[in-house]
Amino acid sequence: MTIQRSRRAVALAAAAGIAAATATALTTGTAAAAPNCADVHVVSARGSNEPGGMWSKYHLGVVVGNPVYAAINDALPGTVDAYRVAYPANFDQPASVQKGNTDLVDHVVKQAAACPDQRFVLVGYSQGANVVDNAIGISSEGAKVGGPIVATLPQQVESRIAVILLFGNPIRGIGKEITGPYAERTLDICNDNDPVCDPDGSDWNAHTSYARHAGAAADFVTAAL
Repeated sequence: MTIQRSRRAVALAAAAGIAAATATALTTGTAAAAPNCADVHVVSARGSNEPGGMWSKYHLGVVVGNPVYAAINDALPGTVDAYRVAYPANFDQPASVQKGNTDLVDHVVKQAAACPDQRFVLVGYSQGANVVDNAIGISSEGAKVGGPIVATLPQQVESRIAVILLFGNPIRGIGKEITGPYAERTLDICNDNDPVCDPDGSDWNAHTSYARHAGAAADFVTAAL
């Protein structure tokens, strides 16, 4: 397994600094929060053809979204809710990933306006990781189930994005990684031999074995918040 987490101690310190800065900024805001705003809002994009999970509350995906959300919800002391990115998650590319890209950005912008004190955790698995990549300005064009950017999160919500969690991220298969302002807030996990994110990978079972990292993802979120 390879985890792109540049200078872990620095990353966590940076995340803590971001949290403190955001808290200060929010106390000066004048926007009124909508009722029932959770402290943390998890926005999750599932993988290609990944079942949402029939009995799960938010149907975020059986491989990553549901177990990661459950671990975060258990780990954080405050309130947590979630949103499933509305997109086909199929192999009609680039239309599918671009629809997810647009929906994620639109949702976060609207949610941020409605809940001015809320923090966000973005989660993406496989094609869903491409959706998140594009939304934060890292193009997934040329990667498996990827495509050009059609929308990016505006600067005014950047400080509200506390953590980004990526699993089986296809851009890693073409030698790319998360750079820029979100890099230190990102936990990007690629299982060894995963053919989607490991350029030399050939074991498709490795691509569906990310639930075991849910605890580590929740720990990363807890440290950042």
